[in-house]
Amino acid sequence: MLFKKICAVAVLSLGAIASAQAADKMYDFKFQDAVNRAVADGVLDGSVKFYLAGTKSGGKVIEKGLVTNKKTNGFAKSAETSCDHVLRSALIQFQNTAKANGANAVTNLVSFYKSNETRSTTTYQCAKGTALAGVALKGDLVKF
Repeated sequence: MLFKKICAVAVLSLGAIASAQAADKMYDFKFQDAVNRAVADGVLDGSVKFYLAGTKSGGKVIEKGLVTNKKTNGFAKSAETSCDHVLRSALIQFQNTAKANGANAVTNLVSFYKSNETRSTTTYQCAKGTALAGVALKGDLVKF
């Protein structure tokens, strides 16, 4: 009997989490401000530059259309704090991949949440629900 109650509570809890995440709200935050904070804080080393689609072109494309999709715990945190943190995770992944492939920039970056492409020359999109925040980006590795 106790086991059945525990299982029922677990199922209800998982359902509540899934319902909360189904209600993600999309936020737009200033991309360059977030990148500058990450470099200033030492999270990014500054050796790889990041450019939203429409802000920089040229160079030799090393790899096109790479996607990163990161999530973080957003429970009891503001959208801005959660989204800044998860963007940093996405940019760290791009920085490491770029360096490993001989690139020094990631260009043509677009928000790519749930495979929906959103272009902006100034902002990135972040989805924030009750428990999680997520950022997905798609971009090209470039050597300038």
